[in-house]
Amino acid sequence: MRFASYEHLGRRHVGVAEDDGHLYPVPGHDTLLGLIRTGRLHDAGATTLDVPRGPRLSDVDLLAPLQPPTVRDFVTFEEHVEGVRRSVSGAEGVPGQWYEAPTFYFTNPYAVIGPHDDVPMPPGSSVLDFELEVAAVIGREGRDLTPEQARDHIVGYTVFNDWSARDLQSAEMRVGLGPCKGKDTATTLGPLLVTADEMETYRDSDGFLRLALTAEVNGEVVGTDLLSNMSWTFEEMVAYASRGTYVMPGDVLGSGTCGNGGCLAELWGVRGRQTPPPLKPGDTVTLTVEGIGTVSNTVVPGVDPVPLPTARSRPRLRP
Repeated sequence: MRFASYEHLGRRHVGVAEDDGHLYPVPGHDTLLGLIRTGRLHDAGATTLDVPRGPRLSDVDLLAPLQPPTVRDFVTFEEHVEGVRRSVSGAEGVPGQWYEAPTFYFTNPYAVIGPHDDVPMPPGSSVLDFELEVAAVIGREGRDLTPEQARDHIVGYTVFNDWSARDLQSAEMRVGLGPCKGKDTATTLGPLLVTADEMETYRDSDGFLRLALTAEVNGEVVGTDLLSNMSWTFEEMVAYASRGTYVMPGDVLGSGTCGNGGCLAELWGVRGRQTPPPLKPGDTVTLTVEGIGTVSNTVVPGVDPVPLPTARSRPRLRP
């Protein structure tokens, strides 16, 4: 099934998107997160067979499929790590520690936007970038899961765009902590949540989802890759995320940015120059994932940063 969150005639709805181009509202639910938390997503979707047909998908305002309680963003593509590391920090190669475990950071769930929403320039940034990813969504609580167990905890998948202010990111990560404001303005999810069972036809013999990925800027293709070039499966990522803690319904886990032009910074690192140039107001980024769909967001002017002082040198008094 393919679930959408949308606004129509001033009200929010959850519906199943069918092949006829129409949405079929899910009775009794107006948020997908709430529906996922019931543990009865497929049952609720089946009830739409008995309700009147809703509006066409093209006639509604699509929202992010869900507003997740947490967002973990992994970094599982070796090619991306190599290219973007050279661009952001000037370092060559891939850190040896990267190969030991599927590293992630927590990003801002309040920054989640819909598949066609505008993206403001981050305050104080002039080097904006996109990042083409796929996200898994957790369907039920789990802790200390094995990869085999984790498969039953993934309820579905969606497209994920981790918008990145590369100038802010490069500066703040010199502190040895972060990223923070370099990743804090927008994260696109959408256009739909495709349930995990629908994606099984794309699974290869090694357990990876072989999905074609395409990134375009202003209609020009700048990157293509396969999701199966990940170095860990989503099940392994979920298992690692659950180690010593919980994954909960609605949690989002991003694959990390794909290679071969999955973001501009990787291309800058490979080419040694900012070609294509950083994103600016008026640019439109369109990301397509086979089997899931397309998101397309336009960059717009942002706000100026509220000025703050630099650090004060204090006398280090003691009690």
